[in-house]
Amino acid sequence: MSPALIAVLPFLGALLPGLLIRSGRNVAASACGTMTFLALVGLCLHIPTVLAGGVVTDSFDWLPRIGLNASFRIDGLSLLFGILILGIGLLIITYARYYLSKDDPVGQFYTYLMLFQGAMVGIVLSDNILLLLVFWELTSLSSFLLIGYWKHLPEGRQGARMALTVTGMGGLAMIAGMMILGNIAGSYRITDILAARDVIQASPMYLPALVLILIGAFTKSAQFPFHFWLPHAMAAPTPVSAYLHSATMVKAGLFLMARLWPVLAGTPEWFYIVATTGLVTMLIGAVIAFFKDDLKALLAFSTVSHLGLITMLLGMGTEAAAIAAVFHIINHATFKAALFMTAGIIDHETGTRSIARLGGLRKLMPVTFLIGTIAALSMAGIPPFNGFLSKEMMLSEAADTVWAGSQNGFLIVAGVASLFSVAYSLRFIWHVFFGPERDDYPHHPHDPGFGLLVGPAFLTVLVVLIGLIPMTMVGWLVRISADAVTGLETHPKIYMWHGVNPALITTIIAVIGGIILLSAHRVLQAGWDAAPRPEAKTMFDAVIRRAARWSQAVNDALHDGRLARGGSMMAITVVMAGVFAWATGSVGPMTRDMLPIEPIPAVGFVLLIVATGCMVTFHRNRLLALVLIGIVGLIVSCAFVYLSAPDLALTQISVEVATVMLMLLALNFLPKRTWVETGGLRRGADALIATAVGLAFGGLSYAILRRDFAFETISRYHLENSHDLGGGDNVVNVTLVDFRGYDTFGEITVLGIAALVIYAMTETLMTGSSNRRLLNWKHTQRKAGDRHPLPLVIATRLILPMSLTVGLFIFLRGHNQPGGGFVAGLIVAISLLMQYMASGFAWAQERQRVPFHAMIGAGVVVAAATGMGAWLFGVPFLTSNYTYVKLPFLEEFELATAMAFDLGVFLCVLGAVMLALNSLSRIARRAGETVNREPMDVDPSRHSHQEGEAV
Repeated sequence: MSPALIAVLPFLGALLPGLLIRSGRNVAASACGTMTFLALVGLCLHIPTVLAGGVVTDSFDWLPRIGLNASFRIDGLSLLFGILILGIGLLIITYARYYLSKDDPVGQFYTYLMLFQGAMVGIVLSDNILLLLVFWELTSLSSFLLIGYWKHLPEGRQGARMALTVTGMGGLAMIAGMMILGNIAGSYRITDILAARDVIQASPMYLPALVLILIGAFTKSAQFPFHFWLPHAMAAPTPVSAYLHSATMVKAGLFLMARLWPVLAGTPEWFYIVATTGLVTMLIGAVIAFFKDDLKALLAFSTVSHLGLITMLLGMGTEAAAIAAVFHIINHATFKAALFMTAGIIDHETGTRSIARLGGLRKLMPVTFLIGTIAALSMAGIPPFNGFLSKEMMLSEAADTVWAGSQNGFLIVAGVASLFSVAYSLRFIWHVFFGPERDDYPHHPHDPGFGLLVGPAFLTVLVVLIGLIPMTMVGWLVRISADAVTGLETHPKIYMWHGVNPALITTIIAVIGGIILLSAHRVLQAGWDAAPRPEAKTMFDAVIRRAARWSQAVNDALHDGRLARGGSMMAITVVMAGVFAWATGSVGPMTRDMLPIEPIPAVGFVLLIVATGCMVTFHRNRLLALVLIGIVGLIVSCAFVYLSAPDLALTQISVEVATVMLMLLALNFLPKRTWVETGGLRRGADALIATAVGLAFGGLSYAILRRDFAFETISRYHLENSHDLGGGDNVVNVTLVDFRGYDTFGEITVLGIAALVIYAMTETLMTGSSNRRLLNWKHTQRKAGDRHPLPLVIATRLILPMSLTVGLFIFLRGHNQPGGGFVAGLIVAISLLMQYMASGFAWAQERQRVPFHAMIGAGVVVAAATGMGAWLFGVPFLTSNYTYVKLPFLEEFELATAMAFDLGVFLCVLGAVMLALNSLSRIARRAGETVNREPMDVDPSRHSHQEGEAV
């Protein structure tokens, strides 16, 4: 199975729960489990290749111009993390099926979970740092949805926002670091970057890149001082917590540090930043965990501590430390997932996670007790479980590490953290399971069914087996993962007994000290609660509030709700940037002569200037301003004809006619004049800004038109290849539907969205105070004696079939002659607009049978389907094809797939214009316009038999 397909399968699985949830949660869970299992099997099929030292790669062009390709790789490191993500994900899917209540929207949960799983798989399989960044941000978004899954809980919403804020800001820093790293290496492909160690570390940009990338990794893996978000993510359901802490979200930062270890590690900067941060995090997390009352909070801070342990090992920069880090990633995933599931079982069965309300569960929940005890002892580093092995390897490396001239500093701090690790692990066991049985449990506790126990039980078996026979169970996986991390051929040797050494002595001291701490917990807890200490959440909330106030102050100063201020600021900024560029840049001499000015075009341009000036002067008269706007548009259309741009002329004049007609209809509901909003001083300043901007853009146009380009423009390529590649002689249309078809697709989508927004805004006008004004308006309006003149009605009836024919002609000729779907859509829309103007909104609307919403949707779908059809032939999206057809009694003619795309453009443009008109129609009917029963009518006050009911 290709790596790309493995990465896609979880996302396909995210589509299934929403479709299958009506069949029950068993079906939804089975569907997600099946997709996860298939991805896991596909990944495991590559184990023989990776064991032999190979790397499986897969790549597809996506955006090659910017270096973003869908490139994937499977080596030892990605294999390790992929197995953890998919394997534990399979257990979480089963566990969540039985954990979530009947009131929880399970289909939604599984959709979020599979999105999260897919994002994590994408990160570990990516062979392109830009692609990795896409998946990286997707993990932040999907984890936000998972953490805030219980939206009714304030702590859930806050925890989700906190996680998104911290990891999102770290992700922004990481993006900058990755850009620098890719530029140093000259490639965004991870394979190429890993081979550029010397170039990267010799670059003066190495340190900025390192710091920025580490900020992203530290925020994601909850390293000090960014550790505070992770415990607040415990507001999520326990299946999310178990998955997030053991195999996914927080391991992403560790994966990134391990993936870039060959090129970033081995320098003093790496050692002091990474190893020190990990050591501090390890100690702080362990100390806080010991004093937490909530089971999940205790486990959350223990995760922070163990993440610090792994970060510290990666920061040491040695081969042995890298082997220990990889091994502890495996061990931590097994015992931490089992512990979180155990905590979820306890909460599920007893109704509480508070340690103070628990105790005595050993006999009431014997199976849960056995699972939790084994996993907790492994977390404490007690033999013969797997946590002991990797912890001993860590202490051995700490004993050999010199930090700032201190030979034993690392070992002492790591030993203290291990002591607290033993203490909180034993507290999990002793305070929850031992002691007398209580009679005040919220619910009567008992072991759950098989569905909740199978996951943690399976992981606990792994904890024991890896501890007893580590080389047999995971020695091969540790070896290939460590090889991938270090870039060297490693030979890990993992066994229980290393003799009496500093690591073993430290462990003995830690166990004894942990027992002493546990026995003194009550006294120490009282001191901890009474002692003043900084609270990360309070500090974070204060920073967010302060930032929000500053942002609001800046926003209020810059944006007062007036379009004039925003436009002025933007215009001034653009002009200043242009002046700076002109003053500091180099402008070559003029190379083109002026063309002769002919009299008729000169008159047209003078009229254009005069009409524009009159529009500015008389803009308060709405009707006159609209007439002047139409004049300006028509003169511009004539200019396009004069400058040999018939396509632009057709489009311009069609747009002008359609918009002027729509605005005329809209003016029916507006006052004749606009009111004065600003004083003379402000208008003078606006005039000065407008003049400066106009002169600046005029000067820029003049400078460009009088000079040749120093480079070859793309227009020549379009001119030379329009017929051969696009099958059309009209370069403009071929560019719109082929060469730049993606731009056109985006534009018609935005046009459709704009029409839908207008429709939605119309809904708001028909409620509240706006609706009352409309109802009053119908009683005060003055009605013409002849609302719909007979000549206009007859003319529009005669013009309609001719206009439709012209529209069809313009549509069909567009690929080789001026025309196309956009112009054709406007022509047909104008012919229909004229029916509304001739006989009224209501009369025309009653005869409307086509749903314009559906027309817009159909246009977008047809255009998208045409583009995706190219994929069936192995060519990029929206690549067109054409052929020539000869039918009997007809000349040979051309058929191009671009016609289907143009049909989508036609439908979207027509639907958008008519939906806007429909919105005006609904306002008119609400305002009291009557429905004609005949093609034309006169004043309904004198001919009531022609008047229908007002809506």
